[in-house]
Amino acid sequence: MKLWELTAHQLAAAICRGETSAAEATEAYLERIQAVEGQIEAYLTITADLAREQARQVDARLSRGEQVGPLAGVPMALKDILCTEGVRTTAASRMLENFVPPYDATATARLRASGAVLLGKTNLDEFAMGSSVENSAYKQTYNPWDTSRVPGGSSGGSAAAVAAGEAAFSLGTETGGSIRHPASFCGIVGLKPTYGLVSRYGLVHFASSLDQIGPMTRDVRDCALVLQAIAGHDPLDSTTYQGQLPDYLAGLEEGVEGLRLGVAREYFGEGLDPRVGEAVRRAIGDLERQGAVVEEVSLPHSPYALAVYYTINPSEASSNLARYDGIGYGHRTAEATDLEELYRRSRSEGFGDEVIRRIMIGTYALSSGYYDAYYLKAQKVRTLIKRDFDQAFSQYDAIIGPVTPTVAFRVGEMEDPLAMYLSDIYLAPVNLAGIPAVSVPCGFVDGLPVGLQIIGPALSEARLLRIARAYERSHDYVRLPQLEVKDNG
Repeated sequence: MKLWELTAHQLAAAICRGETSAAEATEAYLERIQAVEGQIEAYLTITADLAREQARQVDARLSRGEQVGPLAGVPMALKDILCTEGVRTTAASRMLENFVPPYDATATARLRASGAVLLGKTNLDEFAMGSSVENSAYKQTYNPWDTSRVPGGSSGGSAAAVAAGEAAFSLGTETGGSIRHPASFCGIVGLKPTYGLVSRYGLVHFASSLDQIGPMTRDVRDCALVLQAIAGHDPLDSTTYQGQLPDYLAGLEEGVEGLRLGVAREYFGEGLDPRVGEAVRRAIGDLERQGAVVEEVSLPHSPYALAVYYTINPSEASSNLARYDGIGYGHRTAEATDLEELYRRSRSEGFGDEVIRRIMIGTYALSSGYYDAYYLKAQKVRTLIKRDFDQAFSQYDAIIGPVTPTVAFRVGEMEDPLAMYLSDIYLAPVNLAGIPAVSVPCGFVDGLPVGLQIIGPALSEARLLRIARAYERSHDYVRLPQLEVKDNG
């Protein structure tokens, strides 16, 4: 088995045992990137020299017998919306084309402290607004299982890099499903943590009451390992959880016997591809055979989630992105002759169509005379959606269902923005409620991966990972797609 084929925990163990080195692992991944990146286009920036230097430092520490972190020498990728000191961070937007942060995001810093090696920054929909990476200002990323199809979004570059063997793991971000969506499309594991479990300091903001950072990995153990490294209180983010956190690896193999799982009735209605539904129901049946108690549960306000999400999301985006004015921050046009033209040209040149669309929607929803009718009403319905989950979790340990209504669609297939938004229908409720959820591969339809979604109450990540691992352990869906490679691959 080649080094880039190992999971993160397998590779970390091999490096610590001296069976390979961080330098060898890094070179193996850089060679893999060179061999397949032309097909996948997962990266916006490749940091080969930095990766080699970080790997050298890990090996030096090991040679001196020093203590190293649990991810020491493991090559990773980061979504290009997380700040990286000295490394360009664009959010896939022309607005931040030349932005080089003077500091690391907290999640970035914690992974570096754990010994992980940065291979580069991955592509995304501009400012994380999208579900296909078709909104990137720079390039299209392709699904490693079928390069005529999208990888999902907005963390599509992160998912594609992990699925193609171009990184052992990655970090993505979620506002309305942007970790779980591409994880499902690309056949990897993706976890959206509880709001506040992972610091958002150094994340380029989109919608502050929804944004969250989480791991994207090849298997469930890797997901637990990465979450362990990045979770916890951060004084630089006042929204982070200050309590004691569990060991996410400790109970991973305990199984599901006796757990009560609710199947979300509203997630199996109109619009769901029957073959996707069948794959998910087979996975649910497997968990039942392992001893879980499975019953149907209703989340009655979930049909309103998309309308709520696409009111709150643009409203917060319009506020957060107001800072990009061509004066203090972001792209500045060279063409303006007066102040009004400076604003207009800078923003129209710097932002793409989808970002402009959401800014306009959000500005309208927050405007005088419409605030109560749209934004305030959306917040009230958001509370009802959260109460649905609270009621369900008074009876069940977790809720299960599909991640997306379909498998990965073709590049260019979703020309209507509203049709694209519908792919978030089973995802947005979780973000509105601020609770955790994980996508784990559960089969294939026409050779394309399907994801099983497992949702839990706040701070139940350890239980969700345990359920995901119980399913993963009984199936062989942890695999890499076959890609044509160059001779040096």
